[in-house]
Amino acid sequence: MYLEFESMPAHARIWVYQADRKFKQEELVWVKERLAAFCEQWNTHGALMPTSFTIKFDQVIILSVDESQLGASGCSIDSSVRTLREIEEKFGVNLLDQGKVGFLESEDNLSVNSVFGIKESVNSGVINSETKVLNPLVKEKGDLHDKWLIEAKESWLNKYFRN
Repeated sequence: MYLEFESMPAHARIWVYQADRKFKQEELVWVKERLAAFCEQWNTHGALMPTSFTIKFDQVIILSVDESQLGASGCSIDSSVRTLREIEEKFGVNLLDQGKVGFLESEDNLSVNSVFGIKESVNSGVINSETKVLNPLVKEKGDLHDKWLIEAKESWLNKYFRN
């Protein structure tokens, strides 16, 4: 049962998927339609769950489920991954590889790098201790307000800024 993302409660569970590039506008239209259709029928053991999604920076997909009445089962989570794989294959993007770090180059411009290139980005000054990075460990919609975009020094990247 699809709901608008804003109407999902703060305690709703979320999953964050970073694409390795921005979606083009025509791709975004298709992705939004596909995710809305998926959320409309997303269920656990045959029971529909209150679900939603949002797309941030034209490249970060956030799926949400209100688990207060029904928890997302392994099978229901697998079905969401199949939908994300479909998006990956259709547009040649990488969503499911967790070895990426997203950081803000400006207030509204996200860059996503491979985790293997982060040390170089720090050494070259592209990322500094105050650079806002995406925290992929957020678990609830309410976390998006104050725990999702954090300074690099507050993340695992802190090891690069120690004196």
